[in-house]
Amino acid sequence: MSRLSDMLRTQRFDDYRFYHQSTANQTLHLISAVIFLGCYALLFANPALAGIVGWLAMLTRQTGHFFFEPNGYDAVNDVSNDYKEAVKVGYNQTRKIVLLLVWGSAPIMLYAFPALFGLFDPPARRLDFVRHVGALWLAIGIGGGLIRMIQLCATRDVTTGLVWAFKVLTDPFHNIALYWTSPLKLMRGELIDSAIADADWGDGDTEQATHLT
Repeated sequence: MSRLSDMLRTQRFDDYRFYHQSTANQTLHLISAVIFLGCYALLFANPALAGIVGWLAMLTRQTGHFFFEPNGYDAVNDVSNDYKEAVKVGYNQTRKIVLLLVWGSAPIMLYAFPALFGLFDPPARRLDFVRHVGALWLAIGIGGGLIRMIQLCATRDVTTGLVWAFKVLTDPFHNIALYWTSPLKLMRGELIDSAIADADWGDGDTEQATHLT
């Protein structure tokens, strides 16, 4: 259990220091985390609506990454952006673009093939179409996470895949605890989180560990 805890802490610390330096990005992650909690609450009561809410949260998160996070040389951690993208085990920008393209194509596919080859009944109302989109988006979100977890289990090890999946599922709770002061920093004009340079999460092996995020 100690190894699992250390691995999870390393993943979260690298995620913070490498990919969440912008306080605008952190603030959007805070908003996204709250929306994701709503998605979790809806998951069993209304899965289609949960799929729509979940992707609203995802778009909020990715807006922070694509438009606010620095993409040049990382002077805080003394590494290049290309290095960070290469070692990122989770969804780097290339993988995210592919996933977002699949997400964006879902409504187009349902418009062209309303029953989606027998998966759905043809929608009788516009609301039925929206429900089908939400259900498909939920399947894409869950499928994207499962596929990446299986890839990690196959290419790295089972522990890496399972810990990464647990990290992703619990990120909303952790993001709220970590970024709740980010809006205040942003309003003060602190565009880059100054606390990152001196952050120490008590893991002496972080520098040597593979950057799993």
